[in-house]
Formats: sequence, C-alpha cells, structure tokens
Amino acid sequence: MQPQGFRRAVVLGTFVALFAIHPSAQGTDPIVGSWNLNVAKSTFSPGPAPKSEARTYVAAGQEVKATSKGVDSDGKPTSAEWTIVYDSKDRPMTGDPDADSLSLKRIDAHHAEFTEKKAGKVVITGTRVISPDDKVLTITSKGTNAKGQSINNVLVFERK
Repeated sequence: MQPQGFRRAVVLGTFVALFAIHPSAQGTDPIVGSWNLNVAKSTFSPGPAPKSEARTYVAAGQEVKATSKGVDSDGKPTSAEWTIVYDSKDRPMTGDPDADSLSLKRIDAHHAEFTEKKAGKVVITGTRVISPDDKVLTITSKGTNAKGQSINNVLVFERK
C-alpha cells in the first residue's frame, strides 16, 4: 500500500490537471468587462479610423454577450451586437456593415481566432489576444470590407 501523502499528491495533481485543461473551470473569460479603443495605438488600412469605440462583454452562462458603441470617422454613431461561443459555429452579428456572422475558436484563455462572414461567404479572419495582465485587448483582422477594399487592421483596446 502507498503512503497517504503520495496518494494525496496524485489526487491533487490529477484535479489540478483536469481544471487546467477545461476552459470553463478557469473562471470568468478575461474578455469580460469594458474596453475602450485606443485609436492612436491602432492601425486601420485602408482607413479612415473611427473617432471612438467602447465595447462591453458580459458573461451569460456559456456565452459572452458583446456590444459595441462608437463614433465613425464622419462623426456618426455606430453600434453592433454579437455573441461569443468558442465552438467555431457561426453566430449572428448585427450592426456591422462588413459581416453578418461571426465564429470563434479558443486557442487558450487569452488567444482566439475568428472568422466573419457576409451572406455565408468568409470576408474577414483574424485573431484576438488579451495581454497576460488582462489590461490590453488586441484584435488583428484581414479580409475585404463591404466596399470591396482589402483591410488589414489592428485594434488596440484598453480595459476601463
């Protein structure tokens, strides 16, 4: 029979390993919260850059509900809504002229890949990275916008 301490170490090690693998066991998604676009640190090709954007991500069970409100380059208000589920399945988006659906795949707690589609056709792909300190959100996207222009954007958001 094995010593009691060794058994406890094996059980504890197994428990820790299982929870380290399962994303929902790690607590709240680090995307949850409020974020402001830092226009000066972001790049927009072909541009022009928006004047502002604020995003809010709220946990709702296994999903994260996302909203965006901002002001475009012409001074007009913008808003969009979507749902995040890391299952690579298309989910509807509203308010985005470039896409009407979004799918996400989690790489790890701080990294995800996404695909945006318009009328079933892939138009934009990219990555979402949250800094290790959970204070900076960087979204990199490439594809074609609703005007048919190639885009290559890097959006840098800071936690409110």
